[in-house]
Amino acid sequence: MSDYSAVREFDQFILNKKPEEKGDEKFFKTIKIVVCVLCGLLAVEIFLYKFVRPSARAPRVVFTGLCNYRAEDLTQEILGMRTGNYFTFDTAALAAKLSSISGIESVEIEKRFPDKIAVRVKERVPVAMTFVSDGAKTIPAQIDKNCVLFECPNVSLDNTLPIISGIPVEFLSGGMRIPAKYRTLIDQIDKIRSLPQKYFAAVSEICVLPKKYGNYELMIIPVNSRARVLTDRVLNEAALQYMMVVLEVVNSIAPDATEIDLRYGSVSYRTPHGGNLE
Repeated sequence: MSDYSAVREFDQFILNKKPEEKGDEKFFKTIKIVVCVLCGLLAVEIFLYKFVRPSARAPRVVFTGLCNYRAEDLTQEILGMRTGNYFTFDTAALAAKLSSISGIESVEIEKRFPDKIAVRVKERVPVAMTFVSDGAKTIPAQIDKNCVLFECPNVSLDNTLPIISGIPVEFLSGGMRIPAKYRTLIDQIDKIRSLPQKYFAAVSEICVLPKKYGNYELMIIPVNSRARVLTDRVLNEAALQYMMVVLEVVNSIAPDATEIDLRYGSVSYRTPHGGNLE
């Protein structure tokens, strides 16, 4: 009797257990379906992100490193190039186009997936300024330490940037350099500008005076003096300090002096009344 009761109880347990197993199986099937759906959605998202989005529109060009140029101006310069998509965008052509702008020294371009073109611009840094013709009018042009002439539309006013006149440059074209024999002068100016003292804030203009046999001399026009200073080609900190001391002495002796000559190892000055006093 007890054996029969045990068998019946076991059978009853089996009957009660089967619906539970069916419920668990249904739950796991549901989980599998949900996982499959999520994987499918993820695959579609990856496909859209990797292929559809980059090819559906022109990439965004983002500029960094700008100082005197504006991103809006450079975007206008390359407007005709933004007709492709991320995959077909010609970065070499973009680099060539931007490098042709006279005020840009170099560019670095990096494609950043899915739709961004990162452009790092290195602008030319002016060490001096001059005036040249663009074919219709005279315009200001900057000169960098590599003696390249360039025009920058939004350059900030800098009173330590000396104005150089007399360099034989008739017109401005992209990437052109000043004549080789004047490059020493630009190198000297660059070294003086790197000093903590702002010597060129006291200089209105540096005039290049060509000599008969190919060399040149300099005429420096101070800011707060009517006297022009004639000197040789050597322009350095010691020469400028000496010039300032001589200016102060001459202005105290002859306030009406119009020209001071520091050439040939001596000091002389000229007044409006004529005569050359030493």
